[in-house]
Amino acid sequence: MIRILLIALLLCPCTVIAQTDDARIRAVLDKQMKAWNEGSIEQYMQGYWNSDSLVFVGKSGPTYGYKETLERYKRSYSDTAKMGKLSFDILQVRQLSREYYFVFGKWALKRTVGDVGGSFTLLFRKIKGEWLIVADHSS
Repeated sequence: MIRILLIALLLCPCTVIAQTDDARIRAVLDKQMKAWNEGSIEQYMQGYWNSDSLVFVGKSGPTYGYKETLERYKRSYSDTAKMGKLSFDILQVRQLSREYYFVFGKWALKRTVGDVGGSFTLLFRKIKGEWLIVADHSS
């Protein structure tokens, strides 16, 4: 009985850390959604890794780098009518390691110029204590 209790106590901190990381990742996505809905692509991009190694894959293929991804968003969503109101439906947040999480979900834009939506997969990495998107595949 004591052995089982000790094992449970040893596993408990890992579960708490994973739950905390899950909540932090969801908070990043929530901040992105709020920034988008306020019309701020720059604030939205704060959820991404500011690096030339960032990769975003959309319908027109891959975009490499933070600056390039920011410019892609600005070209595609040049005004608030095109941006619309963003919502996420997070279907899965899965820990891959202490440093990486995989996130799968759906996105939707309610817009006066026509609603759009799709699915996404994200790879989050913990960098300097902060969870950031290092790879995004949205379709």
